[in-house]
Amino acid sequence: MKLRDFIKGSIALGGLVALRDPLVGQTTDNATTKKFGYDLPPLPYSPEALEPYFDAETMRIHHGKHHAAYIKNANAALEKAPEFARLDVQSLLRRINEVPTDLRQTLVNNAGGHANHSLFWQILSPDPQKRPTGSLSKAIEKAFGGLDSFKEQFSSAAMKVFGSGWAWLTLDDARSLRIETSANQDSPLMEGRTPILGLDVWEHAYYLKYQNRRAEYVAAFWNVLDWKSVESGFDRSAV
Repeated sequence: MKLRDFIKGSIALGGLVALRDPLVGQTTDNATTKKFGYDLPPLPYSPEALEPYFDAETMRIHHGKHHAAYIKNANAALEKAPEFARLDVQSLLRRINEVPTDLRQTLVNNAGGHANHSLFWQILSPDPQKRPTGSLSKAIEKAFGGLDSFKEQFSSAAMKVFGSGWAWLTLDDARSLRIETSANQDSPLMEGRTPILGLDVWEHAYYLKYQNRRAEYVAAFWNVLDWKSVESGFDRSAV
């Protein structure tokens, strides 16, 4: 093969190598070097698309201010821990106990906030699939007695979070589903479980529209939850 043909082929392949994972906001490739830190992933829809359930102004602030701040702070901390700086955010959180103690809580708060919100945006949709199907539907039936029972148990868990935190549907190492909650921006990834559905119950997620009426916000969530996206996460994690 002529050198110029080899170079042309390499350039053509190079355009296909880099892939962007919308959940982690980090470029990955099959080379030995990877992009440092995290980027703010775009919303998969316009800020007003989830009206009337989630208002546009909250979405703009929540995504463009809160989520962006978590990324900025996480990246600043990672500059002091270069050995962790090129991990995707899920891998970082799974290995959080290996992070130097003086940086650990900062990354729990901020890398956790990045991972949690990245999942949250992905499972919302202005045109959601309203019910789970296939293997996820069967797993919910087995674990919780059906979708209606799951929604009741999950909503109750979300209401019982004291202060700021999250309610989760997670998958454990035994491939079993569980409902759990976490404080602040803690992630189930730190405990070895995989979140496939999460609801942010920090007041900044709902206070402009619902004030202190968290129950109304939780009820509204079911109208924009896209079970198709949740199924995708379940299928990836359950193999």
